[in-house]
Amino acid sequence: MKKSILTASLGLLFISQFAIGQDLYVPRDVTKAYENNTRSKTGKPGDNYWQNSAVYKINLQVNPPNRTVKASEDITYTNNSPDTLNSLNFKLILNNHKPGVPRLGMASEDYMTSGIHIDSYSENGNEKEWNSKNDGTNKMIKLDTPLKSGESIDLSINWHFDISKQSGREGAILENTFYLAYFYPRVAVYDDYMGWDTMTFFGMQEFYNDFNDYEISVSVPEDFIVWSTGDLQNPEEVLQKKYAKKLEKSMQSDKVIRIATPEDLQKKEITKNGNNTWKWKASNITDVAIAISNEYNWDAASVVVDSTTNRRVSVQAAYDNVSEDFKEMVDYGQHALNWFSFNYPGVSYPYSKSTLVRGHGDMEYPMMVNDNSHEDPEMARFVAEHEIAHTYFPFYMGTNETRFGFMDEGWATTLEHLIGIEDLGIEKAVESFQNFRVRRWISDDNMEQDVPIITPSNILSGPVYRNNSYGKAALSYLALKDMLGDEVFKKALQGYMERWNGKHPIPWDFFYSINDISGENLNWFWDSWYFSPNYIDIKIEEVHQKDNSVEVSLTNVGGMPAPFDLQLTFTDGSTKNIHQKSTIWKDAENTTSIKIATEKEVKAVAIEGGIWMDATPDNNSWKK
Repeated sequence: MKKSILTASLGLLFISQFAIGQDLYVPRDVTKAYENNTRSKTGKPGDNYWQNSAVYKINLQVNPPNRTVKASEDITYTNNSPDTLNSLNFKLILNNHKPGVPRLGMASEDYMTSGIHIDSYSENGNEKEWNSKNDGTNKMIKLDTPLKSGESIDLSINWHFDISKQSGREGAILENTFYLAYFYPRVAVYDDYMGWDTMTFFGMQEFYNDFNDYEISVSVPEDFIVWSTGDLQNPEEVLQKKYAKKLEKSMQSDKVIRIATPEDLQKKEITKNGNNTWKWKASNITDVAIAISNEYNWDAASVVVDSTTNRRVSVQAAYDNVSEDFKEMVDYGQHALNWFSFNYPGVSYPYSKSTLVRGHGDMEYPMMVNDNSHEDPEMARFVAEHEIAHTYFPFYMGTNETRFGFMDEGWATTLEHLIGIEDLGIEKAVESFQNFRVRRWISDDNMEQDVPIITPSNILSGPVYRNNSYGKAALSYLALKDMLGDEVFKKALQGYMERWNGKHPIPWDFFYSINDISGENLNWFWDSWYFSPNYIDIKIEEVHQKDNSVEVSLTNVGGMPAPFDLQLTFTDGSTKNIHQKSTIWKDAENTTSIKIATEKEVKAVAIEGGIWMDATPDNNSWKK
């Protein structure tokens, strides 16, 4: 009864219709995708699956400390959908800096800019008017000639913008050090279940991008170094021979090579004389980011990520000399790429490089990380590992972060914990996970905290968004791992990733893929963890000992099918630990009993959830 009342009060009536064992709730827009056979209930892309794509050629002129960037791009956008597109929606994320735009939080004066200014725009060579005055983070442009299925359109845009003084996900880190992200007008995703992505960027939720090809040219003054998503195409044209050779050597080196040290920066002999244009290229990738500095150190090494081919990946770090933690950042990056490639998810790092930049964002980008500096080296490594884990979610698979944050943040948090067990040991890793990812959710009895994980991220407030997307989601993935066992879990996870690599999976693709590959109908599990307003709260009701056994009666007060350990303490001082997987709640109707064979007299019984922390620990123990 409590569950039904809470469901109604949250306005999420759809979730109360589905009992354990029945099919999952599928929203109307996703139902259309199944009807159109673009997706299937096996979890595989349907026979009619499609997605659009583009080729971007971007040119930037940056002249620090001047924060005005001048830019141009040519886009070839291809409509692979069955629909004729009469308009294109453009994402203009930097307009979140404009005064008066909607945001989820306060903004300082240093955050404010005048946004993106479009200086010229053309379609297939025909110039059109673009009025930037009232632009938000979306701009729908009606096409002169509708774009039919299978056709492409050539777009040309010139624009300029000011980099914000305040550095977060992007902005001016130091006077001559900039981090550029979301800086270019991009054609939004047009997909098979939602159509155009017209969601306003409010500054908190993240992104949803197509897989595109990029060529990037960044023109900067002499002595400035550029780091970017993609592979540097012309190192010999922009770097003095000594430093080009250092970079080349680092590509095959396990040992960290200091390409540019404070002494090198002071001598100003790193780059070629005069202005330089750094050229980069990346294919089948969802976004690009760029860092520029004449005051940052540059370290690099490499690491093997595929034992079959012995393929190496470059790991680089760019940082100011006062950030002591970044002097170890290449080592942290090597460790993370190796561990993720060979352990979990056990998929070889898909790109040629990973660059960790000392900034302020703690934010991931394809082949790039923008991280704060931390005095605690364990925290520095923890943050780096989390951001690198995002390589797989959302970049290897183009999930919709704006709507389903748990599909990327939840997995990055899961991988962060699994690698943390290796880094810290199980006891410290559990404590860290509890403190950083669970305690804030489970200790808050506000009804908003029990909103189901499936609730679209874009309609959630900050604390609820973070709890649903990070901690709660990771607990569900780790409960799945505990329930299926390592072998089946890894097989199912890798199968899901293989199916949706380079595509746009949604939650139902994940649920049905795991069902299909594991060979189990886990709808009861998905329904309880994702579609119901549950929380973790297990209560010991009674303990009875008779003959050669003890029976423990339990109630799942919170409704979440979390695993736990049942710990028995006997009168002789010995103990016994019995692990219970989530399956104990599958057919339990939230009550169950556990019968344990023992000839010893039981003195005490306790529930220990580990990372699955209990909302009411006071009812987790019994004493005789």
